[in-house]
Amino acid sequence: MPIVKPTLLATTTHEWRGGKHIPVSGGCLLVVNHISHVDPLTAAHLVYDHGRLPRYLAKSGLFRGRFMRFFMTAAGQIPVERLSSNATGAFSAAVAAVRAGELVVVYPEGTITRDPGGWPMTGKSGAARIALETGCPVLPVGQWGAQELLAPYAKRPDLFPRKKITMIVGEPLDLADLAAQEHTPAVVAEATSRIMSAITSLVEQVRGETAPTERFDMRAAGLPETGDPYRQGQPGQDHPKESDPR
Repeated sequence: MPIVKPTLLATTTHEWRGGKHIPVSGGCLLVVNHISHVDPLTAAHLVYDHGRLPRYLAKSGLFRGRFMRFFMTAAGQIPVERLSSNATGAFSAAVAAVRAGELVVVYPEGTITRDPGGWPMTGKSGAARIALETGCPVLPVGQWGAQELLAPYAKRPDLFPRKKITMIVGEPLDLADLAAQEHTPAVVAEATSRIMSAITSLVEQVRGETAPTERFDMRAAGLPETGDPYRQGQPGQDHPKESDPR
């Protein structure tokens, strides 16, 4: 944060709402919609401004370079090997972090949204499984603006004029009825649906718009779950320009 916060203050303005819902101590999950590669930085800014230090479930590719591996490990981040059996190790590490009293940030979509309008997509089960296993507070967060600073898969940020980042923290989700049941696939799916619905509602507040009735599903659309879909030339996916509001 000694580097991240001054950089963001120099290049963005921000509006935090609902920060009172972030507990001053104790393990919890922040579940956030994913719109840009700078999302971990803006979420860190939000969390740090409310007296906490975040840990993340971060894709393993970020740990490959020597510098990034040192930075990510020193920051206590948890590598996730997506589409791999090793992802179970990340789940166990996240559960342990929550039980140790840490604040863990999770992007339930698992990747930057592919929805054409930038809305939250269908969610992966990881956040719900962590929540059900630990019984910790789950705080939904809706954000908008980071995609204007760095468009999805763009190579260069758009620094000027300064971009506004808005993040709303919602009230903790009540998943107690689900946590009390056997954690079957149906129960996990219901918890995931509640998480994504809460996030989407907050994004609607930030944007002042109504989200599509049906949530975008990458699998149904035939899109890859990892990598840059634009570079891979998927049908119907035009690469966003760096000024694209998505």
